[in-house]
Amino acid sequence: MLKCADGTIYTGYTINLRRRLECHNSGKASKYTRSRLPVECVYTEKLCDKSAALRREKALKKLSHLQKEALIANFQETFL
Repeated sequence: MLKCADGTIYTGYTINLRRRLECHNSGKASKYTRSRLPVECVYTEKLCDKSAALRREKALKKLSHLQKEALIANFQETFL
């Protein structure tokens, strides 16, 4: 998940996180993030295959903004 400059959260799938983040911040990856730069990576999950990743992406996109914020906060606490 990426946190956009306007506070919104973008959820997507990639096989190369660093490259995708660079594309987003250069304005070349998504029409949604292009107008909300800069973006920062705030949550990641590593899944076993593309199919599982796309299913998880779909589930995450259905979460409310508050649910996504709680997931991000819990994720960040595990690394502090």
